[in-house]
This record gives sequence, C-alpha cells and structure tokens, in this order.
Amino acid sequence: MTDDSSQPSRWRHGARLALCIVFLLGMFYLVAVVRVIDIERVRDMIAATGPAAPLVYALVSALLGAILVPGPILAAGSGLLFGPLVGTFVTLGATVGTATISSFLGRRAGRESARGLLGAKRAERLDAQIERRGLWAVVGQRFIPGAPDALSSYLFGALGVPLWQMATGAFIGSAPRAFVYTALGASIGDLSAPLAYTAITVWCITAILGAFAAHHSYRNWRRRGKEVDPVAKP
Repeated sequence: MTDDSSQPSRWRHGARLALCIVFLLGMFYLVAVVRVIDIERVRDMIAATGPAAPLVYALVSALLGAILVPGPILAAGSGLLFGPLVGTFVTLGATVGTATISSFLGRRAGRESARGLLGAKRAERLDAQIERRGLWAVVGQRFIPGAPDALSSYLFGALGVPLWQMATGAFIGSAPRAFVYTALGASIGDLSAPLAYTAITVWCITAILGAFAAHHSYRNWRRRGKEVDPVAKP
C-alpha cells in the first residue's frame, strides 16, 4: 500500500527541480543563443590586466562557464590570448573552477529534492554507487562527445557527487579537450598548421574513447539494474 501523505512532498520536490531546470535552460538561452555577454569584450578587458591576465582569465572563465557560457569559446579565447601551452593550463584551471562552482550550486539547489524523489532506498544505493564510481563517472562524462560540462556538473551536484570528486574528475577528464579547444584558438589564423591538425586528431581520439566508454557504462548499468531488481516470484 502506498503512503498518500508522501505525494505532496514528492510534488514539491519535483516542482523545485523543474524550476531549477527551467532557470538553467533560460540562462543557456541567454548566454549561448542570444549572447547577452560579449566574450570578445571580456577578453580584451582581461588582456589589459597585464601579467595577471592568465589568473584573471581563469577566474572569470570559471564564473562564465558556471552561467553556461560555452566552454569551447572560453578555451579558444585562452589560446588566442596566451598561446597553446599557457592557455591550456588556464583553460584547465577555469574548467575545474566551473565544475566546482556548478556542482556546489547544484548540490545546494537540488540535492534534497533529488533524494526526496528517489526515495530513501534508491538514494542509499545511489550514494553507494557514487562512493565507488563517482570520480570515474565525472571523468567519463568529460570524454562523451557533445555532453555539456556545466549542466552535467549541476546534475552531478544534485545527485550528491562530492566536490573533491568533481574537481579531480574535471581535471583528469577535461585535459584532452582543454588542449584541443585552446590549441584551435591559438591557431585560429592558420588552421592548416600542425598544431591545429594535432588538436583535431586528439579530439577525434577522445570522441571515440568517450563514445565507447558511454556504451560500455550503459550496458553495465542495465546489467546491474537487472541484478538489483529481479522479477519477484510469488
């Protein structure tokens, strides 16, 4: 017999999560489609800060990434300003910052509601899975082609992935793409340069590995689901 008293609570949790999703989609529309933030202007302002520009760019990019400014645009700007070597480290620092900020906000805004919708037993099973595999779930997500990093970080935060796993996973998993987009930005004037070809090659390898890992993880998840929830017999 189901407990009807839990229904209002579940509706409340669902409405809260829906509100968070609508807010994030609205932010994505404003910054990625309407482009209310002029990235070129921001880049020029940061370049004027002189020797502190790499650190300032990393901090500003981390904040912009958390409000869903597309990471490849920020990474390309880093390559254009600082070159492929320094720019890659700047991009990687910004990426880790975005992952940490987004995960923290997702945890504060959606963690309680996510647990309320899942229920106590499912939430406990999810916590156990995160404890064992949360870090590598973050790493794997960074390899999946087209998976939005900031939105995924908000989701990971709502599901309870610890901040240290987010930061470490983002650092490990984002390194290849940080180099790719930064190198392409650094060679924007000559995309036929060896650096551009190297970046494209790394991107292709990363995409193939990511697609394979996603397929493998999905099959494992299906298999574990069948083991945990066998068909009950009378």
